[in-house]
Amino acid sequence: MLIIETLPLLRQHIRRLRQEGKRVALVPTMGNLHDGHMKLVDEAKARADVVIVSIFVNPMQFDRPDDLVRYPRTLQEDCEKLNKRKVDYVFAPAVEEIYPQGLEGQTYVDVPGLSTMLDGASRPGHCRGVSTRGSWRGPRRRAGRAG
Repeated sequence: MLIIETLPLLRQHIRRLRQEGKRVALVPTMGNLHDGHMKLVDEAKARADVVIVSIFVNPMQFDRPDDLVRYPRTLQEDCEKLNKRKVDYVFAPAVEEIYPQGLEGQTYVDVPGLSTMLDGASRPGHCRGVSTRGSWRGPRRRAGRAG
């Protein structure tokens, strides 16, 4: 299992894998992996040749700074679990890799209506953070696969 920390290196690997005709699946997480995450990994392995799990604690998904500070960061334990599942790659970037201009200079993605449903109803800014984080992957040729 290879741990990648930069977007250019991740894109380089994905490009090579696609040139080889491989199907690549991405399982985005914020780490602190549990059985639900592992089920997603198993499903990805069943549908793709190569599985990438991203582990990124996205500060934009937290409406209170103290929640962000308290969120568990368990990268070593997560990697051990993923290695047992024979995941191919872990993408574990720093915040600066995803938001190089900082959060203040970030362009946001808002989805009208979504922010008042599910987690968005009780966690202001959560859906905006999820949507904005998803945009770093760039346009996808096929839904559900890393691009």
